[in-house]
Amino acid sequence: MRLQLSTWQEVETYLQQSQGIILPIGSTEQHGPTGLIGTDAICAEAIALKVGEATNALVAPTINVGMALHHTAFPGSMSLRPSTMILVIRDYLTCLARSGFTRFFFINGHGGNVATLKAAFSELYATLDDLGLPHASQVRCQVSNWYMARSVYQLAKELYGDEEGSHATPSEVALTQYVYPEAIKHVPLTAPVVKDHRIYGAEDFRNRYPDGRMGSNPALATPEHGQQFLERATKELSAAYLEFLASD
Repeated sequence: MRLQLSTWQEVETYLQQSQGIILPIGSTEQHGPTGLIGTDAICAEAIALKVGEATNALVAPTINVGMALHHTAFPGSMSLRPSTMILVIRDYLTCLARSGFTRFFFINGHGGNVATLKAAFSELYATLDDLGLPHASQVRCQVSNWYMARSVYQLAKELYGDEEGSHATPSEVALTQYVYPEAIKHVPLTAPVVKDHRIYGAEDFRNRYPDGRMGSNPALATPEHGQQFLERATKELSAAYLEFLASD
């Protein structure tokens, strides 16, 4: 059930049965020569919709732009500042909390979002306390990074070993290939690429990782791998969402 394809009456009925909602969040940033700029949001949305189907959960519109300032020296990359993103998340969730939602489960596709998301959760809790909503103390937020799910991580290591890398990875590229086979890119890749994990400013990032990859070899990706990642992530995050709903 997608929030944007529902009526307010349907959401009101849903809230009588569940106060949980899934929020896919990603980023709009470069992913090397073969990775789509929307990779992080595409992956998060595909998994969130499958988890929603598996758990009968409402899925919010995907938050497509995240905190990716270090990628902005590459054309097409977009980012929110951390301070802006905190306000966006706080305002989104405050509106939903006013409606009666108390469990906010983020399926995240971008590592750069994590610190800012956790700061936004703290801002939300303080805001709801100040507003005096009757159910403010029941509100809980959780972020689950699909790429760090145990079964997903294991599969990536089995398929790609050290060539999984940490950005523009074959696992995330494979998932986008499965979701959008018509958008698969075939471009020669230089090898090897830097396996460093240091991230500073945008210009430094581009100098350090000239084609945008961080130790990864996305040429190993296939749509068939992407289907496996989607299935594993859906199973593991569905269980995590249901456990989150039942938590106190």
